[in-house]
Amino acid sequence: MSKIIQIEIDDRNLPPPTPEIDQERKVAMYDLLEDNSFSMPLRDDRDVPRGPYILGLSIKERRLVFDLKQENGDPAGEFHLSLGPFRQVVKDYFQICASYFDAVKTLPPSQIETIDMARRGIHNEGARVLQERLEGKADVDIDTARRLFTLICVLHFGG
Repeated sequence: MSKIIQIEIDDRNLPPPTPEIDQERKVAMYDLLEDNSFSMPLRDDRDVPRGPYILGLSIKERRLVFDLKQENGDPAGEFHLSLGPFRQVVKDYFQICASYFDAVKTLPPSQIETIDMARRGIHNEGARVLQERLEGKADVDIDTARRLFTLICVLHFGG
């Protein structure tokens, strides 16, 4: 199975992320590079460059851009996804994350655990939406989709 070996996030036009969001991004990138599954299916009987891949993530003209290169830097493919299907789940994810970060400071462990379960549920929903949007373009497992969703959140709202 192919995989991503490097991630380049183009966040030049975004405001700096909060410390919490920056930490989430660093953890997602680390976890993604440690363990991921990313491949591109055959398209119209054309050869598709095999991984490992260098993944560039950016937002251009209100679209999420996946720019893939082979390990040697040669282009492997590029596809654009509409941000529309992600808007609500990203908004929900940021709201529950804010509640979670506040809860960690003041609430007892049982209440933190409840909020964290809700956060994981919304995160899983975002990963599922991403897998659906990538259908026919890239194959990713659920853990890879979860980590990519975290990075999309950072790009989508700019921290």
